[in-house]
Amino acid sequence: MSEPQSHWPLLFGLVVGLTAMLGGMASGFLPVDGWALAARWTARVGFPLFLLVYSASALARLWPGGWRRTLLRDRRFWGLGFAACHTVHLFALAVFLKLGEETRPVGTLIGGGLAYALLYAMAATSTDAAMRRLGRNWKRLHSTGIHYLWLIFTLSYAGRIIEPDSRITGLIGLSLALGALGL
Repeated sequence: MSEPQSHWPLLFGLVVGLTAMLGGMASGFLPVDGWALAARWTARVGFPLFLLVYSASALARLWPGGWRRTLLRDRRFWGLGFAACHTVHLFALAVFLKLGEETRPVGTLIGGGLAYALLYAMAATSTDAAMRRLGRNWKRLHSTGIHYLWLIFTLSYAGRIIEPDSRITGLIGLSLALGALGL
């Protein structure tokens, strides 16, 4: 008999994302500044959730048992929690871009749009029924999607290394992403 899965990581991801968004909004001097902080903070709180999902199977293989087994068992709900958190990030980013003068290059919008398309496709197929219906394509979708999301985070943090104000954040994020890949 398999152990029951816990759904609380989904709620946790949503609450963490909303809390980061509200904190960012409250911390900005002007509304556009608050939304900029909300977008930044929601991305940063989503990254550890992503790393948990990305690393779950490797951690369970390397160090079986305990919390790693529980993390692997509940990986679906941690992934859905990340999707919820990153949906809040998308909302905050969209409001910031609408209110502010800042734009994003077309390549960034296409790359990010593809990441969200894959994220939502994975979330929509995170059921046993979808897994059975899609067969091998389920594994292809989820494997491609999670590695593409890893690539987007990695490139985003690597790009911050160039700027002196964000270099430390970039180095930490890039190190964590590469460490997760190394697992």
